[in-house]
Amino acid sequence: MPSLNRPARLNRSVLALFGLVLIAAGGFAVATHFGWLTLFGPDTRLVPGTARPPTWALYVAAAAGVVVALLALAWLLAQLARKPATTTWRFEREPAAGTTELAASTAVEPLLAELEAYDGVAAARGTLAGRQGSPVLTLVVTAEADADPAEIRRRLESEGLPRLRQALELDTLPTRAEFRFSTSTSSRIR
Repeated sequence: MPSLNRPARLNRSVLALFGLVLIAAGGFAVATHFGWLTLFGPDTRLVPGTARPPTWALYVAAAAGVVVALLALAWLLAQLARKPATTTWRFEREPAAGTTELAASTAVEPLLAELEAYDGVAAARGTLAGRQGSPVLTLVVTAEADADPAEIRRRLESEGLPRLRQALELDTLPTRAEFRFSTSTSSRIR
C-alpha cells in the first residue's frame, strides 16, 4: 500500500539519484587512483601543498565514511518499508475452549470488498496496523472521476466501519482515508 506521505516517491527518487552520483564519483576516484583512467597525470597537483595528511586523519576519514555509508544504507532500507506493521489478533473468550487467531490483513478484506462495491469506487486498499488494543486503519480509495467522495465517506462511516468495529469487537477504530481519482478515460467518457 502506498504511503499517505505524497513526497515519499520523490524522496526515494532523489536519494537514488544522489546515491548513483556518489557511486560514480567514488568509482572515478578509485579508477583514477589505480591508473585505469588517465585523465590526470601522476604529477598533477589537485590540492595545494605536497605534504600528506597524518595517518590518523586518514583513518578517521575512512571510519567516518563507513559510518555515514551505513547510516545512509539503513535510512534507504527504511524507505522501502512502505506498509505499516500488521499483527495477528487473538480472541479468547474462554481460554479453556481455545483461541481464535485472525491476521489483520484478513480482517480488512471484507471491508475492502464492500468499499469497492460502492458507487464510484474503482479500487480500494487498506491496512489495519498497530496492536489489538490500539489499531489504526489506513485506507486508499481510488474513485472514478465523477464520483462523490463525500457520499463514499458517508457510506463508509455509516455502513462499512461499524461492521468492521463490531466484527473486531472495538468501540473505536481510528481511520485515515486517502481519496485518489482514477485517470482512466473509460470512467470519464459516457
